[in-house]
Amino acid sequence: MQARIEELRRQVAIELEKAEDTKALGEVHQRYLGKKGEISALMQGLGKLSKEERPAAGQLINEFRDTVEADLGIKEQALKEKELLRRYEREAVDVTLPGVRRPKGNLHPISLVRRQWEHVFQGLGFTVVESPEIDLEYYCFTALNIPQNHPSRDKQDTFYINDEVVLRQHTSPGQIRTMEKNPPPLKVVVPGRVFRSDDNTSRHTPMFHQMEGLVVDKNLNLCDLRGLLDTLAKAMFAPDVEIRFRPSHFPFTEPSVEVDVSCFVCGRKGCSLCKGAGWIEILGAGVVHPKVLSVCGIDPDEYSGLAFGVGLERVAMLKYGISSIQILYDNDIRMLRQFASAL
Repeated sequence: MQARIEELRRQVAIELEKAEDTKALGEVHQRYLGKKGEISALMQGLGKLSKEERPAAGQLINEFRDTVEADLGIKEQALKEKELLRRYEREAVDVTLPGVRRPKGNLHPISLVRRQWEHVFQGLGFTVVESPEIDLEYYCFTALNIPQNHPSRDKQDTFYINDEVVLRQHTSPGQIRTMEKNPPPLKVVVPGRVFRSDDNTSRHTPMFHQMEGLVVDKNLNLCDLRGLLDTLAKAMFAPDVEIRFRPSHFPFTEPSVEVDVSCFVCGRKGCSLCKGAGWIEILGAGVVHPKVLSVCGIDPDEYSGLAFGVGLERVAMLKYGISSIQILYDNDIRMLRQFASAL
């Protein structure tokens, strides 16, 4: 038995020396330590020995197995280190080579317009607030003095979750929530996505972006609104643009106006952008209706409010010469690359 073990010991040493990778080492492990390996055969051979010889022989076999396991472990560690060094050599990187310049990301035109408007508003002392995109019918219609028979409440115009919950049609609910929670004076602007049941056309889409503003203070009137919107128009389009008011009607403002800006391309001479009129409609505005203030717990005899809302897609299309609103949602990287200089 001892002679056989010494012979196997020499064989193990030779095979470990020849093993050049972990695969070859695994074969050595299987040959000597596997279930059908040489050491298992030695253990099975113990039955042929006498009772007196078995303890000593069993001890020799166990010592041999421990030695083989230790030698395999040492060899395995050496091979792993060697393979790791070879991997490092294969994957070596020349750090002196020039780097690969990655393309610079660009903001979407709507994001650009939103940031520009927010920057202007914040410079005028406004606070930017967010409001839920899914909101109660009360905040979207009732609190805004929109009557029950108003067309905007119809399911053909509004996305209803149920009878009391809708996808907001405008960001005005954020103004109502702000007035409920905060006493005047107030100066807030509410940007965000809004939803209306419109077809996809060159001018309409079921989801778009608005930014609505609200000022509540004492002794505000339409002249204050004109001065504010004139400042905004000059900051957004050009220092020499003018604005004009046209009478309109919104349930939540009285009086209400549509606001036009003089064409910043042709200077009111007439061009394709303004369709020869010299003026471009940009937003709706007005003096907050007393009923809306009362609903929010604000005394309309002491305070008055100014409200206005603008579609960010419309401003982006005008500002950057985009012919169709669908271009803004085509996910075409070529379109976005054109706005790298606008960052």
